[in-house]
Amino acid sequence: MAETKGATLVARQLKASGIDHIFTVLGGPMIDVLAECNSEGIRVINCRHEMNACFAASAWGYLNQKPGVMVAASGPAMTNTVTPMYVATQSAMPLIVLGGSAAEGGLGFGSFQEADQVAFAQPATKWAQRVDQAERIPEFLHLAISRAQYGRPGAVYLDFPGNLVSGPGRVEESDAPLRESAPEVSFAAPDPASIERIADMLASAERPLVMIGKGAAWGDAGLALTRLADLGIPFIASPMGRGTVADDHDSNAGAARSAAMRGADAVLMVGARFNWMFQLGSRLPANARIAQIDVEPEEFHSAANVELGLVADCRVGVEALNEALAGRELRSSSSGWLAQLQEQARENEGNVAEQLTSDQQPINHYRLIADVRDSLERDAIVTEDGEFTMAVMRQVMPTHVGRHRFGAGTTGCMGTGLPYAVGAKLARPERQVVAVLGDYAFGAAAMEVETCARLDIPIVIVVSNNAGIAAHTIQDRSFPADAPPIATLLPADYERMVEMVGGYAERVTDPAEIRPAMDRAFASGKVSLLNVITDPKASRGGGGYL
Repeated sequence: MAETKGATLVARQLKASGIDHIFTVLGGPMIDVLAECNSEGIRVINCRHEMNACFAASAWGYLNQKPGVMVAASGPAMTNTVTPMYVATQSAMPLIVLGGSAAEGGLGFGSFQEADQVAFAQPATKWAQRVDQAERIPEFLHLAISRAQYGRPGAVYLDFPGNLVSGPGRVEESDAPLRESAPEVSFAAPDPASIERIADMLASAERPLVMIGKGAAWGDAGLALTRLADLGIPFIASPMGRGTVADDHDSNAGAARSAAMRGADAVLMVGARFNWMFQLGSRLPANARIAQIDVEPEEFHSAANVELGLVADCRVGVEALNEALAGRELRSSSSGWLAQLQEQARENEGNVAEQLTSDQQPINHYRLIADVRDSLERDAIVTEDGEFTMAVMRQVMPTHVGRHRFGAGTTGCMGTGLPYAVGAKLARPERQVVAVLGDYAFGAAAMEVETCARLDIPIVIVVSNNAGIAAHTIQDRSFPADAPPIATLLPADYERMVEMVGGYAERVTDPAEIRPAMDRAFASGKVSLLNVITDPKASRGGGGYL
């Protein structure tokens, strides 16, 4: 009879499940798991902080449409994963955390790093379990992958007592068979009567509007939604839902977002929630008719007055809706609604047009983002982080491919931008990956530049260095003139952090040098950082995007 170790079972089951990268911060009792994963050909990405490892795994999983896997050591290492598990669950990104914990047999007596780690994980996850037998490791991982990926994606936690995965303990292979296949999952056809009601609602509306969330991007609903937009129905998208339908589609009303929401008389929400990103539905007219497509029926009870909820996969639901609308004349085609929003969008864009080409120094934020935009390929993956930076990015930076934009997500969590870029580049090494970060946001995960250099992950980092949090507006507005620097920061030489690890770096003070510096960064083939000195006194201009 052949025997094997618990750590070997973890590695072999992950490989059998199609996982070829794992993210971690090295530590016991999971070192044997990492070693066995390496032996099985799974690439081990050892990061500098557990939060960053989880965020990177989440981005890798979201792009690959399978769970990203993070392996955590015990005690404080595991508790460092709670925030990113909460972020993944709320932002519907598939993540599995495998946490090592104190060995069985001495619990309650103060074992090294002893904690009730399942209790820490439960509020932040879809499912949290302690593995009770080494023989059950394959089936627990099989269950974890399903729970993280299907329905609404989110985080799952599995707790591994140290004695199950480290040390000399052995189990019979015949008692722990691998789960080497998974069911082929098909999606139920949406209710035909409900599809017909939604089709009637959109066809009869003078001012219809489609709202798109990242659930639609996750569900590959882009082609179906593009067909819907081709009918001339305006759409807007959540920040991470952008690109599901390309931002340069004629029906994109994102630049007139507020006007679109205030004026709509019929709304179809697809793969998104009526949460703060859509102002809880408060900007919609009180008499607007609302339909919603989601995999979770609980979403139909929200701050908005949803008339009809359709439980369906986004792609399947919108495809059925397109069939129901085929050949029908839409009332909105002669109402001038789309043209009205297009005109409002041009006006809003005009409000910031001068800033996009400004030669001022320190550099105008809009000029920075415009030049970064013009340096990118159409299918580039962009992450954004920092309150002021994200606000300007929403107005200036387009996205044309689904799941190619990463922001703070549903929770509004800061510090995600750099690790999301790490995970995205590992998932899509052939794509340009750029992290556009405020200086405060960069600082939250800055040491991952060493991870990128060590493991040859050539992302480009653009730091908008305005020496403050939300520029100086918080410091100036909220604190007296003689207050110490609370919301302001040093205008630090962040480029030296990348120089010290052998990457490519520049300090940019002249706006004419932004695009050439971007070209040099991409050409370097290394992790790169542009430290761009931007206006500390700037404020947002224009409107319509927020």
